[in-house]
Amino acid sequence: MSSRTLGTSTVLIREIVQQALTSGFLTIEAENLLRELLTTKYDSEDLNAFMLLQKAAMKGHVQQESRKLYPLSTSSSFLETSIS
Repeated sequence: MSSRTLGTSTVLIREIVQQALTSGFLTIEAENLLRELLTTKYDSEDLNAFMLLQKAAMKGHVQQESRKLYPLSTSSSFLETSIS
């Protein structure tokens, strides 16, 4: 399980993913936190959640704030390239 403590609460990859899936939007802050969490040890539940987020973003169900602010014409987004 990969988590990060923010103040008194612990954040998990799957919680960030659930929020993005529910809202249909991934903020730059959440994207950066995911990047950080993905560099640590995480469990299969977090990995599966992240893969669901990747699929949702590729299908257009989740919009990335970073892509709206900084459109990419030829390179892939973070969610398309994070897990190989």
